Amino acid sequence: MDTISLFPHGTQVDDRNHLVIGGCDAVALAREFGTPLYVFDEATLRAKCSEYRREFAARHPDSLIIYACKAFINRALAQILKEEQLGLDVVSGGELWIGRSVDFPMDRVYLHGNNKSEEELRLALQWGVGRVVVDNFDELSLLAGLAEKAGCRQEVLLRVSPGVDPHTHAYISTGVVDSKFGFPMPLAGDAVERSMALPHIDPVGLHFHIGSQIAELEPYGEAVRIVLQFAAEMNARYGFVLSELNVGGGLAISYVHGAPPPTVGEFAEAVVHSVLKHAADGGLACPRLVVEPGRSVVGQAGVALYTVGSVKVIPGVRKYVSIDGGMADNIRPALYQARYQAVAANKVHGESERVTVAGRFCESGDVLISDIDLPRLEPGDVVAVPCCGAYCLPMGSNYNAALAPAIVMVADGKARLARRRETYEDLTRLDIV
Repeated sequence: MDTISLFPHGTQVDDRNHLVIGGCDAVALAREFGTPLYVFDEATLRAKCSEYRREFAARHPDSLIIYACKAFINRALAQILKEEQLGLDVVSGGELWIGRSVDFPMDRVYLHGNNKSEEELRLALQWGVGRVVVDNFDELSLLAGLAEKAGCRQEVLLRVSPGVDPHTHAYISTGVVDSKFGFPMPLAGDAVERSMALPHIDPVGLHFHIGSQIAELEPYGEAVRIVLQFAAEMNARYGFVLSELNVGGGLAISYVHGAPPPTVGEFAEAVVHSVLKHAADGGLACPRLVVEPGRSVVGQAGVALYTVGSVKVIPGVRKYVSIDGGMADNIRPALYQARYQAVAANKVHGESERVTVAGRFCESGDVLISDIDLPRLEPGDVVAVPCCGAYCLPMGSNYNAALAPAIVMVADGKARLARRRETYEDLTRLDIV
């Protein structure tokens, strides 16, 4: 696999040996907006949204694609998702607020989370979110009381943990038995019974999410089988009608060279086939299908640009190339041992050497990429890292009082600022002396 294929669709190398993203020279972007800089290609974002809608609708017309905001959200992206007719999977009042700020249709918003606050649930009811995904018994009672006070009946999905191991990193496996998320299967029956007895709660379906960066399709099929078998049992026991099944998201993307993960079409085929088969096996009408991709929509669309500041050679050991970003804008390598590729944006092709790309922060673990072959780098060169659209920015911090990077959207050779760079004044604007 050529490293350029990891970048957004249509990325090229021009006759100056510069990287071009969305028709924009990456070096020129770095000069105009500064670095670290996060660049999102609008065409790739829209193509991924369209691909998800098309592939699932072709196999199951009653499908809804809901973008998982935790991967990354801001107002510019929320507007694009609105135009592309996706929904939003939000996990906080803040994400809910961002959606509302662009007049996102609230009936396509689903509120998740294992410890939603009373304020967040009240806002969800006030603003008319489509679904609240109930995670535990305490939340079920709290929501029922708030809905009664509000004089409404809230449609909910009950999140269950099917006990399926998706074979990914332990920190991003969420469907196993020992998880903070959802009702374990031995308790899920009680959750169905209780929710059906509450006059201001309408349990319209079930939700599960087995993890993130999943490169195998078999766990999805197994989880669907378990959950639909459970739904059939609840129908026989309590008359529970499964109108909607939300299978979560978690499809992997390629960060480095190697075997590519399943395509969206292959993912859709595996999920829909399993839903149709096991619904029929259980004597159930086929439910509405909801899918919640995040990383696989936005990951490839985002590129991080950095400027090289210093180069240090330890003879016989390693050559360090230090950049002006690192774990404050991308903690994934330090947290998950995530791996990335990179190119020198101002000299993509050239004789290469083995280097380690290090961040600028005061932690020995602040290494972005270990042992990568890049053209000989010097201070002032621009390093471009693909597949940075998901989780880098949302998990960012002001460690060492670093300034949050600017974000630009590129399309058809034009760039527009989607978030300005933080200033030193921004760092202290909430402080009280």
